[in-house]
Amino acid sequence: MKTPREIVTDIREWLSLPLLRIDLMHAATEKNDPFYGRVVLEFHRAARKRHARFPLIRALECGVAVCVLPPSFDEYVAAIEASARRNVKKAGRLGYEFRRIDYNQFLEDIAAIRRSTDERQGKMPGPFLKEEVQPCKDPASRTEVHDYAYFGVLKEGRLRAYAGCLVSGEACMIEQLYGHAAHQSDGIVPMLIVEVERYLLGHYPRVKYYVYGTYFGAGATLRRFKRKFGFQPHRVEWKLG
Repeated sequence: MKTPREIVTDIREWLSLPLLRIDLMHAATEKNDPFYGRVVLEFHRAARKRHARFPLIRALECGVAVCVLPPSFDEYVAAIEASARRNVKKAGRLGYEFRRIDYNQFLEDIAAIRRSTDERQGKMPGPFLKEEVQPCKDPASRTEVHDYAYFGVLKEGRLRAYAGCLVSGEACMIEQLYGHAAHQSDGIVPMLIVEVERYLLGHYPRVKYYVYGTYFGAGATLRRFKRKFGFQPHRVEWKLG
């Protein structure tokens, strides 16, 4: 366990990170289904609540893993690590394809992905592994400012990896990201991360920041993985907008 002096040193380091002010554009949800107003408010409240271990800072303030989006997909691909590009090419060679998906069309595949391993950066909770996957009831978005989109990597019609992303104003947050354990070495999750970035640039013109949870809260392996795809630790001020 860290000493109080070490904790203070950590907090000072975190507060010295590059600062981003990210606008969630909540006011624009008035033109959308009320679901989007609620989900943006919920995210904002969760991000700004006091950190469970470090009450001097907020839960999603210091060490947020953010990729600042470049103007073009080619620039993004050039900026990520060579190993990440190789992972994506491998998935393509093996016949995997990326697309936005209808979550409810793949409930059995999603269950198989979840149950493919009980270890994902730690032990997975029993209900997540055992319970039946419930259909998604989220309403379709009416605007390009807010959305909750699901994306998948498929082969021969079977879903092998999927992501659920909250799009809110200037940010897209990866909130769910899972690959089938038996196919992980094929590069399915790297393909998913990279192709979601391409989709953001083509469909959500207000998005400037691609967010993948926290950096310092992750283990060394996951931190390394995030850096491969351009997610670096930042300090974030979340603007409700």
